[in-house]
Amino acid sequence: MYELIRYEVREGIATIAFNRPDKLNAYTPEMGEEVVAAFERARDDEQARVVILTGEGRAFCAGIDLDYFKAHMAGKNPGKGPKLGEEAFVRSWPLELVEYPKPVIAAINGNAYGVGVTMTLGCDVRIAARSAVLGLNFAKLGVLPGLGSTHHLPRLVGLGKASELVLSAAKLSAQQAHEVGLVERVVDDDALIGEARALAAAMAEVRPEVLAAAKKALRHGAEAPLADAIREEQRLSAELGRLREKQGDA
Repeated sequence: MYELIRYEVREGIATIAFNRPDKLNAYTPEMGEEVVAAFERARDDEQARVVILTGEGRAFCAGIDLDYFKAHMAGKNPGKGPKLGEEAFVRSWPLELVEYPKPVIAAINGNAYGVGVTMTLGCDVRIAARSAVLGLNFAKLGVLPGLGSTHHLPRLVGLGKASELVLSAAKLSAQQAHEVGLVERVVDDDALIGEARALAAAMAEVRPEVLAAAKKALRHGAEAPLADAIREEQRLSAELGRLREKQGDA
């Protein structure tokens, strides 16, 4: 079904892994389309309670495939799918990700550059392998960071640090990324997937409707005034209460 990613569901956890290890999982529009399809599949699968996004081989995602980037800058399309920038991964997936009803954990197993970083910013949790390097190299390519990263990045690390990282096309070690708040946890390389799955398993023990409501409340509360955040908590809590009553009657 997929050519450029790997998808599996095991023990309540869906794993979506970039699968171009010979190309360091460099991003192409076709890969993006497969990722979007896999997220839709996991969303609709009752057996998938949590999603882990990771990469095969020694890189998470080394950024945009340079052949596609060069063709894009020349107004061409070297692939059989949509042109770079016109795929759903760029146009609609960033919004879908922040509204996704299931927890999403980015397990950054190796180097992540450009889009390899920005695609993780809308995930709920980011865990990085100790050897990983995260690079925001957009400025050197003459382009701006996308996928809503100008929204996410200042909220994760602060506007000043976000400006420093983007304007200098910075590269950060996993530990440096942790220190500035770009990732929540750094673990030994060989422990990464185990740590990600352990966290996912803990989340999977929570009822799906509670996970969805908690995600919604946290996203809303992070942007809203306190009074609005409290009202949203109360509204969602009431919805959960009604759902429990309905399930009790079933």
